[in-house]
Amino acid sequence: MSASENVLVTRRGHVCEVRLNRPEKRNALTSNMYEALIEAFMEADADEEIRVVLLSGEGACLTGGNDLKDFLSAPEIIESDHVISRFLRALSGFGKILIAAAHGPTVGIGTTLLLHCDLVIAAARSTRLITPFVQLGVVPEAASTILLPLLVGHQRAAEMFFLGQPIDAPTAKEWGLVNRVVDDEKLLEEARALADAAARQPPGAVRATKRLMRCAQSSELAAQMQEELRVFTERLRSAEFAAAAQAFFGKSAGRSGGT
Repeated sequence: MSASENVLVTRRGHVCEVRLNRPEKRNALTSNMYEALIEAFMEADADEEIRVVLLSGEGACLTGGNDLKDFLSAPEIIESDHVISRFLRALSGFGKILIAAAHGPTVGIGTTLLLHCDLVIAAARSTRLITPFVQLGVVPEAASTILLPLLVGHQRAAEMFFLGQPIDAPTAKEWGLVNRVVDDEKLLEEARALADAAARQPPGAVRATKRLMRCAQSSELAAQMQEELRVFTERLRSAEFAAAAQAFFGKSAGRSGGT
């Protein structure tokens, strides 16, 4: 399994653990981290011995979203070979069981990527799911404008997107965003137990079932992802985003993350 400084990839039996490891920046995602995640997903998908991928984060949270400085220095995300476009395709097309262990303020793409996970386990005390896209003058991504309303209903999705207010772990479970809520101190232990239980299932039946669960939506989700990225790119040129970015950088010199 591959590894990089900010994305640690380890193997434990039939489980591949992928751990975001940039705690000093709340695991804010950079282009290099996206590249490492793509590689980890592709290798795990191709390895017949791997049945489950467990995604988690070091430090205070799963991820605080994109590193805005790194994000804004990259080419336009509408391009099909942009690293975020490739990551979203790798995420949505992953054929094995994907489990996420969420804790702390899980922001932007940190929340929307959970919609592509098969199982999500959340820390009871610290977890806050935050979708501040509209507040930053942009739009959601990862086909979340389809997946979130389907999962929680239009009104709840509108509340999350339009207001950007944090959703705690009990609420997330009630709304169907997470499967289990556990004590913060036991998050990784419980997530590993869940991954081990999933890994004991017949792998061929798992892959076939996951394919059947997703196939009806696959083309629609791919088209929606592309349209979201097109509008997202337009919004990056807007006065609303410029004002939001200026305010963000003005009050968070040492902080990263956001979308």
